[in-house]
Amino acid sequence: MNLDISRWRHVFKLDPDREIGDEALDRVCLSGTDAIMVGGSTGVTFDNTVELLARVRRYEVACVLEVSDEEAIVPGFDLYMIPVVLNAARAEWVTGRHQRAIRDYGAMLDWSLVVPEGYVVLNASSTVAQLTEADTELGDKDVAAYARLADKLLRLPVLYIEYSGSFGDMALVKRAAASLQQARLFYGGGIDGPERARLAADAAHTIVVGNAVYDDLAGALATVAAVKG
Repeated sequence: MNLDISRWRHVFKLDPDREIGDEALDRVCLSGTDAIMVGGSTGVTFDNTVELLARVRRYEVACVLEVSDEEAIVPGFDLYMIPVVLNAARAEWVTGRHQRAIRDYGAMLDWSLVVPEGYVVLNASSTVAQLTEADTELGDKDVAAYARLADKLLRLPVLYIEYSGSFGDMALVKRAAASLQQARLFYGGGIDGPERARLAADAAHTIVVGNAVYDDLAGALATVAAVKG
């Protein structure tokens, strides 16, 4: 089991609010991916998160929770990734919800398991963009500036560029990655097969494959070998 995010090249993201059969989950968890990330923008509850964690725990693969709702924080994950949406118009997605969660749960947290991640959301039609009222009209220089802000000012270990459902501008992603020195760039959005996986992996340090697991499992599974060989 690999818990060193600096060595991750490929991650599958599973949504507790979407159904995945036992056979499909078996193939995903035994695919050779570096980690399973559990999370979603809506419909994530304590109960469906616990259920998915229990199923993934049967496998020797790192399992991390990307926290989107403090009510759905479940003990037992290997790591807890906390999104800070840098281009959100609503402050609650930058510090507001985080402050409330720390107020209620901070004394119980094992901070060695917490990984903050700076999010830049770029697909205006995505649920996460609408929920956070993200400013998605950003050019290369804007995103590179967010990358430096995350890397140098906030000292975040991860910058996550999220196109959520559409395949993004890899030149923009590559420029953002080149702006980082200590942070790792995660890319997610529209990776539906090996060709896009290779393109994304050439631009980013780590790729995250989500929707394809539910829409085209064979294509999703092929992304692992495309990236990791």
